[in-house]
Amino acid sequence: MLRNALDLSPDRLWEAHQQAKQSLLNLVFQRTGRRLRPEAMTLGFARRATGYKRQALAFSDLPALRRIASTRPLQFVFAGKAHPKDDPGKEGIRSVLRAARELGDDIPVVYLAEYDLALALTLIAGVDVWLNTPRRPFEASGTSGMKAALNGVPSLSVLDGWWREGCVEGVTGWAIGPASPTSGQDSDHEDAVDLYRKLEHVVAPL
Repeated sequence: MLRNALDLSPDRLWEAHQQAKQSLLNLVFQRTGRRLRPEAMTLGFARRATGYKRQALAFSDLPALRRIASTRPLQFVFAGKAHPKDDPGKEGIRSVLRAARELGDDIPVVYLAEYDLALALTLIAGVDVWLNTPRRPFEASGTSGMKAALNGVPSLSVLDGWWREGCVEGVTGWAIGPASPTSGQDSDHEDAVDLYRKLEHVVAPL
């Protein structure tokens, strides 16, 4: 069935994606009362919330993010649960919520509660870009990115897990940072800088 997708025209694929995106925006409104814009590039992030996933990396530099969004509208949809005893994971969720409050309507950020398979189905198919920012080398696989690929959604992801094999730059998506980064906080800064660079100069203009 997936091979048959190669015979579909770009227009039909784009129409199908727009329908999936509208389904996601409808779900966001039903759950949060917030209306996201169909014309804005929508980045998705949904997976188990734990420290090495760095779910708030995209909000490391809010002025830089605002600068990008001033010419290319952006919005984010987050989901994912932390283990009850995973304090760094829970703090990561709080960091996203703090950024969402600070960004307000300039860059809409929603965090959908009660992440499950049904929500994943709508969310992964409906976003425009799948964001993945783990700290290397802790990403064992990266199945959410695989599911995004099967839904025709490109990834903007750190080169770890399956993405080291799956990334064809500019075709299946885009890499964040080098394959072999520096360690610790230096890696966080290095990856954040490259994330903003790719977002501003490559991904958002497309």
